[in-house]
Parts: sequence; C-alpha cells; structure tokens
Amino acid sequence: MTEPWFTYDIIAEDPSTHARAGVLHTPHGDVPTPIFMPVGTKATVKGLLPSQLKDLGTKILLANTYHLSQRPGADLVEEMGGLHEFMQWHGPILTDSGGFQVFSHGDFVKLDDDGVTFRVVDYDGRYVHWTPEDNMHIAQQLGADIVMQLDQCPGYPAQRSFVERAVELSSMWAERCYAAHTREDQALFGIVQGGMHLDLRLRSLHHLEECGDFPGYGIGGYSVGEDHETMFESLAPLAGEYMPREKPRYLMGVGNPTTLVHGVECGIDMFDCVLPTRTARMGTAFSSEGRLNLKNARFIHDHGPLDGQCTCPVCTSGYTRAYIHHLVRQKEMVGSILLSMHNIYFLLDLMRRAREAIIAGTYGEFVRTWDSLPASQDW
Repeated sequence: MTEPWFTYDIIAEDPSTHARAGVLHTPHGDVPTPIFMPVGTKATVKGLLPSQLKDLGTKILLANTYHLSQRPGADLVEEMGGLHEFMQWHGPILTDSGGFQVFSHGDFVKLDDDGVTFRVVDYDGRYVHWTPEDNMHIAQQLGADIVMQLDQCPGYPAQRSFVERAVELSSMWAERCYAAHTREDQALFGIVQGGMHLDLRLRSLHHLEECGDFPGYGIGGYSVGEDHETMFESLAPLAGEYMPREKPRYLMGVGNPTTLVHGVECGIDMFDCVLPTRTARMGTAFSSEGRLNLKNARFIHDHGPLDGQCTCPVCTSGYTRAYIHHLVRQKEMVGSILLSMHNIYFLLDLMRRAREAIIAGTYGEFVRTWDSLPASQDW
C-alpha cells in the first residue's frame, strides 16, 4: 500500500552526528522534525485546552487507542466525526496501538498467534479479545493521522527467548495490520521491537521492510526499566546506521530532556511521553538548572520565574516560583496547569533549538553544550 497523503522530506543532516531535520506532511498539517509530541491519552492533554497547546507550539498530539476503545468507545468517537472533531484539535494526531497498556495487565493477559485476550481491570473488569484486525478497525474509527501496528512490548529485564518471541509475534501482527489497514488518509507505522538485543532489532526491522511499505517506523520497547546507557547501546546503531533514511523514526514513550537531545543525535525524529504533564501534577518543573521540585520550602519567598531563560507564557507573565509553590502545596489545579504548560513548552522549545542547530550544521556542538549544563543531569 502506498500512502499518497503522507511524505517525509529531509531538509538538513548534521555533518558530525546522525541528526537530521525534516518535515512530515499529513492531512492535518506539516510537522517539523525533530519534534516532541504531548500525550493526550484520553483525547485530552490533562488540564490544557487545544488552543493553549497550539499557542505553546504543539504541532502534533498523541491519544491512546486502548483507553479510547474502553471509554467512550471507538463507535462513539466515529459517530462524533472522529478524534479531531471530538476533541477539537485540528492539527495532526497520532494514536498508539494500545499494546503497551494491554500487556501491562500482566497476569490478566493471554497470548496466541491470533491475538491477545486481556482483562480491562482499570475499567469494568470484563475480558476483551483483540486481533490485529480488530485493532486496525478501532484505529480507523478513531481517525488519527498516524496509527501504530499492534505489537508486544517486553519489559526489561527479560530473557532473550521471551524478547525473541515478542519480535516474532509483533512481526506476524505487523503483516496482518498492514493487510487490514485501508484508510488512505491515515499512515500506519510499523514498530521495531527486540529489547536491548541489536540483532533482534535488526530482525524486526528487516521483517517490517519485507512485509510492506510502511510510511514510518516506531521504535518500541525502550524506557521500560533499563538505564540510559543500556538503551543507547542498541538504539544508537539501530537509528543511526540501519533504519531507512527516507522514513521518519519515532522513539516511543521517551521524554526527558537529555534523552531527547541524545536521541536526536542518533537520528530520531519524533518523541512522546507523559513525563512533562505527569511531573507537573507532582509539582515538578523542567528548567535550565535541572528539575525543580516546587514543593520545596526554598521557593516560599522566591520572586523569580520558574526559569529565567524560558520564554513560555508562564515564565514571561509574572508567575513567580513563590506563587506556584503556594498552588502546589495547596493542591490547586492551576499549579498543575501552569507547570504543564511550562514543561511542554520546555521540550517543544528544546526540539526547536535542536532543529535550528541541525540546519546550521552545528548539532554536535549543541550536544556538547547541553551536556555541560545543569539541565543535562535530568535523565
């Protein structure tokens, strides 16, 4: 299947790293890469309006197939005109397959070649059976611009035999997802699995390339318990040396600032994570000084903004650390909203600056400078 609605243009490649800048064209707008994608799991980025996300510079959002299939249900989302209309976000949307959430149910999951049976313990407790075809039907009802194949995501640590089986199953399911996916205005990405084993990663990638012309690739199964050094041992050669040059590469579920910087260095184009909003709800802010815990008493009398180097609406509108400390300590929702706005902007702006450095041919210097800053310690 070809995807005439989707193209990916590489506009610059850094001479000293594998970093590249590009533009992903979708039916709902262009996405400059590298890019961070805020996560709106249940068709909302918690606490923020679509208009606010747009003002922060958001180019593409995520939503979650598993959660939306349970509440309110894919039939209702389709009835309401699809996800863009339902949530009133008219830019590009990516929906993951929900596979990570399904397999997080542990003992309540049964696998076979046909699909996966799981108990929705976080909703009404019933058992649900998904085939790859079922998953694609739901994805097409939701109507996102980019959807992901159903896959099995093994955690870490895991025995090699278990990871190998996950690669085999994900590969078989990729073929079936590819055959079942029929929406021409929607791009289906394959997912490279393989844990920390580069040879299994390459086996997974090779199978995806053989089974269809996927317009892009997700890289799953990282940030699942391993340390960052272990992750980059296989991720760096996979992205930088082996993945197709002309297709966008999406590192799934990774969102701390330093991992983004080094992921771009390896050749990653797209990132997502709940980290900026989840940490915001815990009272924490990204900053050029490193991560700040606004619950800390040292902020009681602090007249300064969250980050004096940040140009987000929170840092430039007079909100002080003292005020946000007060909101966080009193569990006022505005505190979480302000911190979410700041944290999302921080990552979006970091990727904007990374893109500028790539286009200028100075991304190697950008990485070295970042690694010398206090902010780089935020792994």
